[in-house]
Amino acid sequence: MLKEFKNFIMTGNVIDLSVAVLLAGAMGMVVNGFVTDIMMPIVGHFSGGIDFADMKIVLSEAIVGADGEVTKPENAIMYGKWVNAIINLVIVGFVLFVIVKAYNKTKTPPAPKEDAPKGPTTEELLMQIRDELKKK
Repeated sequence: MLKEFKNFIMTGNVIDLSVAVLLAGAMGMVVNGFVTDIMMPIVGHFSGGIDFADMKIVLSEAIVGADGEVTKPENAIMYGKWVNAIINLVIVGFVLFVIVKAYNKTKTPPAPKEDAPKGPTTEELLMQIRDELKKK
């Protein structure tokens, strides 16, 4: 059983998949860093310094005890985080679009296919059949 597991793990597909997963995780961190650290401050600047993550609709306020401890936490709809997620999605989608477009430009175009030799037309085939029938 251990030998079968070793053979399974050492197949090319499993190794390729593991490399792809690791690279996808690293790429995700790079893109997330780009969005969080570079693009979101720019979006915040052009939106008047608004931090969307803090936007919310409070349904019920937090209840704080006399000792300063929160006895009941605030209940709020955090729509600002959702707006941030949508902005992140648009930015990540655009960045991936640019990356894929640049990658596609580096690929060599496939060689043009040669046209198949043209056969006789329908009229030529009918004339050949006619001639063959006349011979018989």
